[in-house]
Amino acid sequence: MKRTLSSLAALALAAAAVTTAGSAASAHTPAAGSGRHFYTTKTTYAPQQDPRAYEAVPASFTPVFTESVSRHGSRAMSDSEDGDAVLAVVRDAESEGALTRLGARLGPQVESLLAAASAVGYGELAGRGVQEQRQTARRMEQRLPSLFRRIVAGREPVEVKTSGVARATASADAFTGGLTAGEPELAELVQAPATDKDLLYFHKQPQNAAYREYVENDTDLAAVLARIDGAPATARNAREVAARLFTGRYVAAMTAEERIAFARSLYELYAAAPDLRVEAPGVDLDVFVPARNAQWFSYLDDAEEFYEKGPSFSGRTITYDMADVLLDDLFDQVEAKAAGTSTKGAALRFTHAEEIIPLAVLLGLPGSTEPADLDEPYTYKDNAWRGARVAPMAANVQWDLFAGPRQSGKKGAVRGTRYLVRMLYNEKETSFKASCRPVSRGSHFYDLDELRRCFDRS
Repeated sequence: MKRTLSSLAALALAAAAVTTAGSAASAHTPAAGSGRHFYTTKTTYAPQQDPRAYEAVPASFTPVFTESVSRHGSRAMSDSEDGDAVLAVVRDAESEGALTRLGARLGPQVESLLAAASAVGYGELAGRGVQEQRQTARRMEQRLPSLFRRIVAGREPVEVKTSGVARATASADAFTGGLTAGEPELAELVQAPATDKDLLYFHKQPQNAAYREYVENDTDLAAVLARIDGAPATARNAREVAARLFTGRYVAAMTAEERIAFARSLYELYAAAPDLRVEAPGVDLDVFVPARNAQWFSYLDDAEEFYEKGPSFSGRTITYDMADVLLDDLFDQVEAKAAGTSTKGAALRFTHAEEIIPLAVLLGLPGSTEPADLDEPYTYKDNAWRGARVAPMAANVQWDLFAGPRQSGKKGAVRGTRYLVRMLYNEKETSFKASCRPVSRGSHFYDLDELRRCFDRS
């Protein structure tokens, strides 16, 4: 839940008076190797590993099932609020002759971005999001060609579930369209998307009212976000952004609250623009938000996501307990396939950042393992959590199930079937949490029984 611009600025100004705010600012340092773009969870999708570098599947094992949980692809922003706010300031400055040469270029860019978002539909899947999902599906198929041949030969259904939100359903359609383009015979096996809000939109369901109470009214949460927002760097970076676009006289006449509100709205547009690159190819807001300023505002955005959806406070699990339903379903699907009680060849789920981020905590995925102490706020310096890595657009977790002979005895006699699981996180081979033991040192394959043990499912 994004805070409104007025409340953001008010919190920042109020907290600036808190003497401890300075410590949060001094603890923040640039993220190593982060490059010049800072789009947080609005980052467009890219696979994180070359499939040619994947570990070889153990001898005698073949894929028998795959399942995934995917965030919707790149989308238009939720509404025009930030664009309208930026344009209001730009037009006021223009009326006073207070735009710099750079500032005069901003209005048309924002207008083009808003026109593209309106054409797509605010909050709806954008052309880039369609591409992300189709391409991810094609790579899944190319990684597991024998599985998809098996699915077609055995007439095994491909289950598809979504949150029911339009962009998630559109993502499911794009993904399955990518699959059937590569393997047309799958078309008859891919089920129509079914809505399951308890599984894929759990943060908004009645059983998780305690979570929504935390987000809306928890005093510790409000205090730490006010402390972070109120760091002196917020006002400083906002002034730097405004000073490049407006004359010194105009900037001086703005209140600190107005500068912060303007800069944060502009940052939100900067982060959203790449998601609409298909519809607005000529829009590039990077020049209006220099990297050093974008990085600070990305930190403020990441801090909110970290505390509201991610590892959050040490000793508190309210932000991710509710994702148990999704973790349970991941296990239920592979266990049913291994037990022979499921005929599915694949299970595909399409959801949102609010579900991917807490699932990452439960799975112990990289960057999602460290909460923050109550008296030591989250910073880039001492915590690896980054929205761009944890839940970019079209982020996905995939489990592949492999079957092979279970050997025992001195002569290696075959005693039934053994099942192994491999996890991909944004298409990168990823280890399960440290308490889970892979089949061999350094491997990314895990015995299903071992995963059941280390996740307390035995």
